[in-house]
Amino acid sequence: MTAPDEGGLLARIALRFTDWCERWFPDAFVFALLATLVVFALGLVVGDASPTLLVESWGKGFWELIPFTLQMSLVIVTGYVLASSPPIRRAIRAIAGLPRSPRAAVAMVAVFSMATSWFNWGFSLIFSAILAKETARRVPTADYRALAASSVLGVGTIWGQGLSSSAGLQMATPGALPPAIREIVSHGGVVPDGIISFEHTIFLWQSLVCVLVEIVVVAIVVWFYTPPPGRAVTAASLGIDLTEPEEPASGPRVPGEWLEHQRWLAIAIVGLGAWYLVRYFMKAESAIAAINVNTLNFALLFLGFLLHGTPARLMRAVRESTPAIWGVILQFPFYAGIAGMIAYTHLSERIAAAFVSVSTRTTFPPLLAIYSAVLDFAIPSGGSKWVIEAPYVMRAAHELEVHLGWVVATYDLSEACANLVQPFWMLPVLGLLGLRARDVMGFTGLVFLVLFPVVLVLVTFFGTTLPYPL
Repeated sequence: MTAPDEGGLLARIALRFTDWCERWFPDAFVFALLATLVVFALGLVVGDASPTLLVESWGKGFWELIPFTLQMSLVIVTGYVLASSPPIRRAIRAIAGLPRSPRAAVAMVAVFSMATSWFNWGFSLIFSAILAKETARRVPTADYRALAASSVLGVGTIWGQGLSSSAGLQMATPGALPPAIREIVSHGGVVPDGIISFEHTIFLWQSLVCVLVEIVVVAIVVWFYTPPPGRAVTAASLGIDLTEPEEPASGPRVPGEWLEHQRWLAIAIVGLGAWYLVRYFMKAESAIAAINVNTLNFALLFLGFLLHGTPARLMRAVRESTPAIWGVILQFPFYAGIAGMIAYTHLSERIAAAFVSVSTRTTFPPLLAIYSAVLDFAIPSGGSKWVIEAPYVMRAAHELEVHLGWVVATYDLSEACANLVQPFWMLPVLGLLGLRARDVMGFTGLVFLVLFPVVLVLVTFFGTTLPYPL
């Protein structure tokens, strides 16, 4: 077998760095445990809190994210349900037949990964992985590693500015954040109830421009870094079987399973769901303000139910998706406990003061972006990390009089970029493709090196165009 082409200097550096990380980095859960101890120590030294107060604050916050933990788990589940439905799989086969060259194939997967991640990052991960594999069947001379890298670019770029943005949904959804954080965001009623709707985050025209810029920049980078056919590492050369698995047999095996395979039952329940959504949006002040994590998951679940057609197919899809959510269920309570130690003591005030001391209204967004990207290495989860950052970040934003919605957007943009060099969210998808993180990090790392400076420019410039508070 021909030795894999590792690409240029930047790709080789990224591959070696990933090798080191895979050997020496512990699981993300260990980082959650270490972060607990670090914040406890900071509370003692910096926050002047007693050990008893810190322990009580930790325990008080520990279970405050239970609703959001389930909500984020359902983002993954509903995304998988939708992407694995027969109509979506047929659409994927049609799309995979479009490109005629390896370069076009890799770029197409990247664009679809980014575009679908704007609607739902869980859907995008599964959709793009299936698309990459199907495209590799149609264009066998394409570099399989580059196709796989393209399939995860959505979670490294656009998702944080889309409808499933963790921080955006937390700010827009009542009950998705601990009360202490809502009070900080509210700032004595400046932001009513501490709620920031999508109108002031995801649907800002500045945010939409950032999405378009990212798609164009990444598509150009991908187009030019795709290895030519003569130097490509194909799926065949990696020994990866691209044979499509057989569809499992459907239909009742015993009389008790008859109802599980009836389409009329699915249609009746989906009809109730659609009726509810129509009524919900009719009563809302605006369609954008009505979007939150609950309505999004509700819509995706019932759309997936409709596309699967029977209760049996839906149940199988949900069962197949659940292994991907164990990390969320285990880690989120620990991050909530960390947030409790920050929010229920004076630690949030001290960290906010540190931000204020080194920032101005103009420089706060890029400094926040750099800080959030670095922190992502330890806490690779947009939702749980926002719970930790929000208390002091939003307090600092109030003091510096920075547009609060743009603070959320800045966090989302930088946190997403960090996923290009933090492989936590890549791993489930790469498992489907038969690859490891090291196989794609040379490509995603190169995208990060080009994209992140662009993000810093965007958050700095657009931050000056928005008034305080919203």
